Parts: sequence; C-alpha cells; structure tokens
Amino acid sequence: MSTGDQHRPLFPWSAEIPLPAQRRIALRIDPAGERAIRSGHPWLFESSISRQSHPGAPGDLAVIFDRKDRFLAIGLFDPTSTIRTRILHSGSAQAIDAEWYHAQLAAAIRRRAALEATGTDGYRLVHGENDGLPGLIIDRYASTLVIKIYTVAWIPHLATVMERVLAIQPADRVILRLARIVQRQTDHLHGLADGMLLWGALPADALLFHENGLTFEVDPVRGQKTGFFLDQRDNRQRVRGLADGRDVLNVFAYSGGFSLYAAAGGARSVTSVDISRPALDSARRNFALNQDIENVNAGEHELMVIDAFEALRRLQHERRTFDLVILDPPAFAKNRQEVGDALAGYSRLTESGLAVLRRGGCLVQASCSSQIDAATFESTILEAARHAQRPLDRVVLTGHAVDHPIGFPEGAYLSCLYADV
Repeated sequence: MSTGDQHRPLFPWSAEIPLPAQRRIALRIDPAGERAIRSGHPWLFESSISRQSHPGAPGDLAVIFDRKDRFLAIGLFDPTSTIRTRILHSGSAQAIDAEWYHAQLAAAIRRRAALEATGTDGYRLVHGENDGLPGLIIDRYASTLVIKIYTVAWIPHLATVMERVLAIQPADRVILRLARIVQRQTDHLHGLADGMLLWGALPADALLFHENGLTFEVDPVRGQKTGFFLDQRDNRQRVRGLADGRDVLNVFAYSGGFSLYAAAGGARSVTSVDISRPALDSARRNFALNQDIENVNAGEHELMVIDAFEALRRLQHERRTFDLVILDPPAFAKNRQEVGDALAGYSRLTESGLAVLRRGGCLVQASCSSQIDAATFESTILEAARHAQRPLDRVVLTGHAVDHPIGFPEGAYLSCLYADV
C-alpha cells in the first residue's frame, strides 16, 4: 500500500508484503535527468542521480528535486533496476495514496469506454507509462482482469491497485503475471508468482472474451503476454475488411487472431502457420467458437505446425500462392545491439512472403519492437520488395490502438504496413 494509507486490503497474499517506508527518499539529479523529467519522460535512470538521502527498498516513494532543491517529481523507487525511479507525478507536490491510484485508474479506464459499443470486452485497461502508471499493465478479458508488472517496485502497492481497480471495473477474478526480470527477483516477491490467482476462482471451462463481435479463448495464466495480443485488434479488423473472396496466409499465427478475422471477412481459404502446436490448437478452437458466423463456417482453414521461414520455402516450392499474406513476427530487436540483425530479418521475411503473394495481392507486415521506428521499418520493407523485383505500393502504415496510447518515445513499438503488389 502507499505511504499515508495504512489499512491493508483484505487479500490473504498481501499480509506477507511489507508496506513502503514512511520516510521518503530524496533524490538530487543531474541536468540531463532534470531535462528528461521536465519533458515528461517517465523514467529516472541510476546514472542521473547525483545524491540520495538514504537507501531504500523496492516500492518506496522517491521525491526528486532539481538543482535548486525545488520539487520536481515523485515516483516508485527500485534499487534493483537501472531505471531507478518510475515517475508517478511531476510538477507539483502530490500525495500518492489510494485516492490518487483510484483517480489514475479511473481516468485510464474511461479512455477505453467506447470499446464496449464495438462488441469488445477484451482490451487493455492500463498501458503502463502511457497511462501514468509506469511498469504496470492491466488487461481485461470479459470478467477476468490480468495485472502484469515489469518492476518489483509495484509489489508493495499491488493490493491498493487491486482494491481500487475492482471498485471501478468489477471482475470475477484477477490473475498476476510477472515480467521475466521480475520473476528472477525472488527475494522481493514475498510469495507471489507468475500466473498466480490473486482474486476469485478460475472456471472449469476455457476463459472467453469478445473482440469486434468475434469470440476468442484466452489462457491468461500461461499464455504469451497476458494471454492474447490485444494490441493488434485494429489491424485484425482492417484485415477483415480486405479478406473477402481471397486466399489468405497468416504467418506467425499464434492462436489465429488474424486468421479468424480473415475468415469472418469472407476469405475463400485461410492458412495459419506457427511453430507452436498448442497455439494452433487454440486457433482451431477459436474457429469452432465462431461457427455460427456464416463466413467462418463456409471457408477453409488449414493449419501448418512449422517454422515460419521453412513454411514459406515449402509453399514456394509447391508453387502455392495467396492474395493476402500476413507477417506478424515476434520482436526481432529487443535491444539496440540487435537492430541490424532485425532489419536483415525483416528484409528476408518480406522477400519470402512476396514469393508466395500473387500479383495484385496485399502484404500486411508488422513490427513490435520499440528499437525500430516506423519510418525505418517501412523503408526496410519497401527496399526489400524492390530488391526482390516485386515493388510495393504503400497503402497505409498503422500504429497503436486507443487502448495502447503512446506517451513517450520508447512507448511506440507497433507498426503495421499494408502494401499492394
């Protein structure tokens, strides 16, 4: 819980978690750190701290002062990370308590209110830094909430966050997911674990949610991210509008999100490729959940459990071609050192995808790496197409959906290029 709010919400697991210290840490920072915070950046790095009043534990509140000892910001302190403080509020003094969390969470949830009218009850409620709660993700899947944390600094505040979010967005259950770096910090977890049920009970059957009128299953306990790639919702809907009468290839299909949308849009056939058999088993079940939709019931759906590049080579060897090719790989670059190899990987993927794309067809290719900006991604794809002597006509380059807003440069990670041969 936050300093200044000393009652403990009634969650059994929270009894083992220490409260943040009453005494706040005072930090003085260098000019570069001051400029970053004044510009709205949500991170204070260890290298920018010139003086610290006393040691602190993860989740303690740190008050940041400028060179003239004036209040600059307040945030969550994390001595285990090079991002030493994640900024919660800047500009003027502010109490960080249950009421503050309630206001922040309510504002974030209001921004997504319009999604309900689209037949959607699966979306991101809180998008970390971009909603003023750095390192904290909350996703909704119908009556299930999934909280994912990217820093142990959130653990002493987790009960307060849960209590407040449930007051605004009631749910039948809350599940905790931990980033890999958090999972490794066992000394600071106090009994918490990835996939842990924090509230409610899991149903006997699969958890289901809806997106633009389609039904999907989700595994928020073991699935990737929080169970589903919610950030591609708008791109899936765009594919739905492009698929009518077309043969569609979906590479890196995972649980078949793009595939099901293509089928619902009237695709003549859909081929889903993924190296994970459990993922494609989920795709098959998602198609079964939507058999009441005439287009889904009428179209063919083929599953290929195989590496993406091997699948594209095999399809080319068999002279199979498609009208719409979707390439939505995992992040090729997770740090700056990987950018060169990632761009080469995107180029190779583009050339392989174009080799099975018919003349007049559409390529849909996505990148989910904050290390590669949208302009560089687009130019890489278009240059690869020219090199393959299959030049593309750019249709549109899309970015983030309303539930994945961007509030600082590093927050932008998703780009999706639509281009015709």
